[in-house]
Amino acid sequence: MDTTWMDIAAARGALACGLLVAGVVVVALLIGAFVLGARIRRREPRPPRPEEQPRLPAEGPVHEVREHREPAEVPKSDQRVTPHDLPAHGNIPSRTSPSQERPRWSEGGSGSFGSGGT
Repeated sequence: MDTTWMDIAAARGALACGLLVAGVVVVALLIGAFVLGARIRRREPRPPRPEEQPRLPAEGPVHEVREHREPAEVPKSDQRVTPHDLPAHGNIPSRTSPSQERPRWSEGGSGSFGSGGT
């Protein structure tokens, strides 16, 4: 009696059983990930309701202000001046310039180094 076909069938059955077990493990991991994600989501704060959303100010939208500013002058000294020696510890605010014209480059040049201008 030849039992070769039984050996082949047994090997294929073990392979099928292994694939079935691997599939069950993958499905179990996916279900576990879904449950873990649902738990984490339950701990997060709820999204804001429409009445809790930010609103525009009564005077309308806030726009950008463009103005030319002048820096504060560094005090003259014979010694080296460090930031902590400056008034307000180096955080001197700038002030609005009397002239609000934007500085322009000279005519005929782009203002960049090596632009090929005259």
